[in-house]
Amino acid sequence: MREVNLRSVDLNLLVVLQRLLETRHVTRASELLNMSQPAVSRALQRLRDTFDDPLLVRTAHGFDLSARGADILPRLQVLLSGMEQLIAEPQFIPAEAEDVVRVYGLDLEVACFVSPLMKVLRSEAPKMRLEVRTEPRNHFELLERGDVHFSLTGMEPQQGEGQYRRLLIAQSGVVCMMAADHPLAAENLTLDAYLSASHGLVSMTGQGAGHIDQRLAQMNRKRHLALRLSNFMTAADFCETSDLLFYLPQIVAQRIALGRNIVLKPVPDELQSAPISFYLYWHERHHRDPMCRWIRQRILQVI
Repeated sequence: MREVNLRSVDLNLLVVLQRLLETRHVTRASELLNMSQPAVSRALQRLRDTFDDPLLVRTAHGFDLSARGADILPRLQVLLSGMEQLIAEPQFIPAEAEDVVRVYGLDLEVACFVSPLMKVLRSEAPKMRLEVRTEPRNHFELLERGDVHFSLTGMEPQQGEGQYRRLLIAQSGVVCMMAADHPLAAENLTLDAYLSASHGLVSMTGQGAGHIDQRLAQMNRKRHLALRLSNFMTAADFCETSDLLFYLPQIVAQRIALGRNIVLKPVPDELQSAPISFYLYWHERHHRDPMCRWIRQRILQVI
């Protein structure tokens, strides 16, 4: 077999070759290709030089395929069909898809915003699987490594912002959560009253000061932090059975306080903040993926 340098071959000629071999006629091939007959004739000569074979041979009834041409045609049809599929945008058919969707978020964020997606998958894409990770981790590290398709968080990346896309899915104010029989439950919560209590903190990383502690430090004030947790779900257990206060997004606090002996109170005016935004993040590598695009659309519709 002679060595072929593909860089020296005009691959556009393969489309012309397919039509010539299928029609066995220069004029009909030119009509199908929307080319002039002389241009197709010139292309045929170049193809003959490339393949070192006549490809089409004259007979008493017109042109027929040479033995090489007959061998090339079925393989060429498969090749060009494969190239068309390679270049065309992939199709995503939910009812037939068997993809695994990997999502990361803290437990309550997942419960509030991702769990409704499961109903959609069971109904519209029953062969797909949803894998959810909730262990305390860096949201953006998992996205960057490709371990998950989506990350749900109210945080923002500290670096590599250009790698990520995001979708706003919810906004929430903040509240103070405490046991219904807490001494502060029956009165307006002033800053001094708030600071007189002991507090619990939900921290994803388990390290460093919380956002509210940074705010207080700017006022030269400080609170007593008695408990640090890595997830929201257990906050209600500690809150209900102790004198601890939790400063939480309202949408999260309402979820975990449901059915509990717990009350939610407005935070002191000095600690009010702009609404907390919750985002669905994904890495740029998945931005145009048809499956991920469908998931983003459905999450918007069900939340």
